[in-house]
Parts: sequence; C-alpha cells; structure tokens
Amino acid sequence: MADADSSAVNCGSNGRVDTYMGLRVASIFIIMAGSTFGALFPVLARKSTWLHVPKSLFDFAKFFGSGVIIATAFIHLLAPGLEALSSECLSARWHDYPYALALCMLSIFSIFIVELVAFRWGTQKLANIGKTHDAHGHDLGSHAAHGPEGVSESKTVEASKSEASSDIEAASPKHNHVFDHNVLTQVIGVGILEFGVVLHSVLIGLTLAVDQDFKVLFVVLVFHQTFEGLGIGSRLAYLELPRQYYWLQIASAVLFGMTTPIGIAAGLGVRTTYNPGSATGSIVSGVMDSLSAGILIYTGLVELLAHEFLFNKEMLHASNSRLTYALCSMFLGCAVMALLGRWA
Repeated sequence: MADADSSAVNCGSNGRVDTYMGLRVASIFIIMAGSTFGALFPVLARKSTWLHVPKSLFDFAKFFGSGVIIATAFIHLLAPGLEALSSECLSARWHDYPYALALCMLSIFSIFIVELVAFRWGTQKLANIGKTHDAHGHDLGSHAAHGPEGVSESKTVEASKSEASSDIEAASPKHNHVFDHNVLTQVIGVGILEFGVVLHSVLIGLTLAVDQDFKVLFVVLVFHQTFEGLGIGSRLAYLELPRQYYWLQIASAVLFGMTTPIGIAAGLGVRTTYNPGSATGSIVSGVMDSLSAGILIYTGLVELLAHEFLFNKEMLHASNSRLTYALCSMFLGCAVMALLGRWA
C-alpha cells in the first residue's frame, strides 16, 4: 500500500500535458476578457458621463470586492501555501516547522513597515512643500499664517480665504495637502493590494496551463478572476487622483487582466518540464502563495475592513440599513469566493 501511494505522487520534473490544447490556448483570451472586464468596468463606469450607475451598485461592488479579497487570502492563498509546503515531495526539514504561516506573518509585518515608512516619508515631504508654499504666499496657508491685522481688514481677509479655498477646491485640488496625503494613502494601499493579487494570478495561470483536471479548474477560474477583478476595479474606481493621473487606474486594471493569461501562456510553454507537484514547484508555489496571503490579509483587514468601517466617519454615522447593506455585500463576496475554493 505504501509503495502504491508513493508511486501515485509524481515528484519528478516531467509534467507533460497534451489534453484540451485548443481549450487551454482559448483560456488565455477567455480569462483575459473576464478579468479585464471585472477590473476595468468599475473604473470606466465611475468616470463615465453617459453611463449612470447608481451609487448603491458601486457600494455593492466595493464591499463585495472586499469580501472577495479577504476570502482569496485565506482560502485561495494561505490554504494552498500550507498544502504545498507540506508536500510529500519535500524533504523532512520542510515538515519540521510551519513555514507557510511564518512566511505569511513575515509578509504582513513587511507590508506594515513599508506602509509606515512610506507614510512618514510622504507626510514629511508634503509638510516641506506646504512650508515652502506658505513662505512664498502661494497657498491658502499663507493667508491663515498672516491672519487679520486689524478689524477693518477682517472681512476682506475672510472673503479672500473663502475665495481662495473655493478656487483651490474647484480648479486645483492638487494644492490641498490633506488631499495629497489621502491620495498617497490610497495609492500605496491599492498598489500593495494589486501586487499581492498579481503574484497570485500568475501562479494560478501557470497551474491552470498544466493541470490534468483542466475543465473544472478553467470554469472556476473564469468566475474567480472576474470576481477578483471586480474587487480590484472597485478599489481603483474610488481613487481620487488628479485628472492627469487617471491613466494609472486604467493601467492598473489592464495589468491585472493580463497577469493570469501571462501565467497560462508561460505554463503552456513549459508544460513538458514543469510539474507543479514536484519539490521545486511546491516550494515556489508555497512560498509565493504564503507571501501573497500575508499581503492580502493585511490589506483586507487593515485597508478595507478597518478603514471602511471603523475609521470611516461616513460609515460610522450611516443609517443601520446602509451599514447592513454594506456588511451583507461584503459577506456575500466572501461566501462566493470561499465556495469557489471548493474546486480551486
């Protein structure tokens, strides 16, 4: 029985797959279409002047996407990472310690340090810019710094403040330092989120290309990538970037749409030698899945849950019905993605 079990495990480098080749090639374009649509539609719909999407639908997409990302972290990344790094093909040293959980924890703290340093550096830079502007009288702060020097000038100063403030908000929001800080926070958060999702997407594309049970995994991944794209796209859509940086949202959505097809194409190219169940394949996928899980766990719990529900004044003061709607949308996204984990 032991010999039969050991022979059933293919730990070698031979992973040749020749079944469903036409469908495997077609999956590159089918999954590209689904994932790109999921990521790009929310971005284009929110900026569109002719496509009037109700705000409630955007809220659904945003919170549904949050649930998708959290479920992806635990069900589609951490669980496969644990399984890969406990493979029978690995040496005994890999079984002496929970490396997948340790790598996940390392990833969480690494992302925290990166964000902490980035925020401190960005805040200092914005403060320096603000001081420079105030010194030369180019910003609203210069008016406030000087203050009204007499009773007769108070109304004039207040009027100039109001006029300058409205001009800044309407015509040039990039001079508002609070706005800049919020943009920095959003860009870093979404950038970290996309980095983790991109690593995951390339790996599952590579796995799909060489998987023997292709049909079931293919169908599941079409929905998987579309929902995951929706999660990314809804976050990108809510980035309040200056108009000249709008292209970043489009480029990020397209990048996500390309990652899984790139993984599939690479997998088809190495299908004769790559075996995801081999020792090398298990180590690579296990390490990458565990690191990506840490990224998405941190992003999902801190950037999405905490910032959207606990630290968001709008949500704290929202009606019970709106809060319930947001929570149900998030739980639905989590449930759907967790259910897909039954097959992929």
